[in-house]
Amino acid sequence: MPRLIGAKKKNIAVFISGNGSNLQNLIKHSLKKNSGFIVNLVISNKIKAKGLKYAKKYKINKKVINYRNIKMAEKNILKELKENKINLVCLAGFMKILSGNFIKKFKGKIINIHPSLLPKYKGLKTHQKAINNNEKYSGCSVHYVNSKLDSGKIILQKKVKILKDDTDVMLAKRVLKQEHLLYPKALKKVLTNL
Repeated sequence: MPRLIGAKKKNIAVFISGNGSNLQNLIKHSLKKNSGFIVNLVISNKIKAKGLKYAKKYKINKKVINYRNIKMAEKNILKELKENKINLVCLAGFMKILSGNFIKKFKGKIINIHPSLLPKYKGLKTHQKAINNNEKYSGCSVHYVNSKLDSGKIILQKKVKILKDDTDVMLAKRVLKQEHLLYPKALKKVLTNL
């Protein structure tokens, strides 16, 4: 499949640590004529991340970065971003916190999808926290990444109703469906400002 790299479409990198369902979703959206972006690089901190299979399937450059030395890891990532002419970084289940220094170098050009209605429930176990606190709604947020965990400016959010007998797994499945709708919309919004 020919891949377009050039002025018309912005080059994005997707950082993953796990299954890569948001990565797969973004790749599918990138193949649409009017998407405005192409997934040009996939970075993972885990060699066994299942999502890496999508990079292979769609012939996208991929790099597994060893995170034992954070400074070295980020230096390698920055090199990859430069070599692949990346305009925007999309975090999609990337389970590493980027350093303030890294974020400064890519300021305003890193976005993340988070499975809660931020500013509520930052970090992990968001669905369980929402259920434990008897929330009526959970959801997902796409936001800019800054130096504080899950605290950057919100780009878009989507509410998901919490049902009476919900478990965190049931809720997570419904939220993930909304993530797949929300991330491409948010990306389109961000790309118009790049």
